[in-house]
Amino acid sequence: MSDEEEIGAVIDEIYAMISGPAGDRDWSRQANCFLPEARQVRTFIDEDGWPAMLSMGLEDYARNVAPFFAANAFYEVETSRRIDRFGNMAHVWSAYEARASPDDATPERSGINSIQLFNHPDLGWRIIHMIWDNER
Repeated sequence: MSDEEEIGAVIDEIYAMISGPAGDRDWSRQANCFLPEARQVRTFIDEDGWPAMLSMGLEDYARNVAPFFAANAFYEVETSRRIDRFGNMAHVWSAYEARASPDDATPERSGINSIQLFNHPDLGWRIIHMIWDNER
């Protein structure tokens, strides 16, 4: 498998891991995508209208989103991808649309993930940092 194919497989796995009908997600799948020390950062506009962010480790992220996924069907569908690689690091811009059903004609929101990966000598390409923003 080429580096680009392996990076693409990691990106495909993050979408597959979080997408599905209402119910629990298999958080053990994070090991297929992320380094243990990875950070995930959600950006948003706070109640005062200012840009804000929430930075989370892997367990923090799972705890943060588990109640939403338990109660809601959620499907994130990638709409475009750009991979830039240099040596043992890569950056992926991955645009997406979020839907309550994969067949919904109109997405609930769209957004973009900025994903940085490291080519770990034992694990291969894994995400070290991910930040995203979306529009409702």
